[in-house]
Amino acid sequence: MSNSIYQKITFHHVGIPITERLPDKTYNAGLKMHATGYFESPYAMEWMEFDKDSPLPEIIRTQPHIGYVVENLQKAIKGRKVILEPTSPCNGVTVAFVLEGRDLVEFLQFDMPEEEVWPHPNKFLLECF
Repeated sequence: MSNSIYQKITFHHVGIPITERLPDKTYNAGLKMHATGYFESPYAMEWMEFDKDSPLPEIIRTQPHIGYVVENLQKAIKGRKVILEPTSPCNGVTVAFVLEGRDLVEFLQFDMPEEEVWPHPNKFLLECF
């Protein structure tokens, strides 16, 4: 890894909080939230429903965000307004949220290929027209 202050970021998803009930199979008990959509289509939209007592900050529960994959999470958040310190929602990935002006951004660092963290055979295939 380079010592440069810059690093490549790669688009991952758009996260949109909603209030409608999402399927029980999409529930993350630790975060007290449901998330769906990311695996159901190739368009990287994640729909999120939060329990009222979710431990996540209010801004994450109420404001849309954009997610980017980074090689070095600590470097990505250094000097930024961190909303959620690095945490691991599941084995193989660590995430953090920052606020840039009004933009809520999630950075994701994978410790193994994403296909191994979140297996889904059609996620990474998008037929171009």
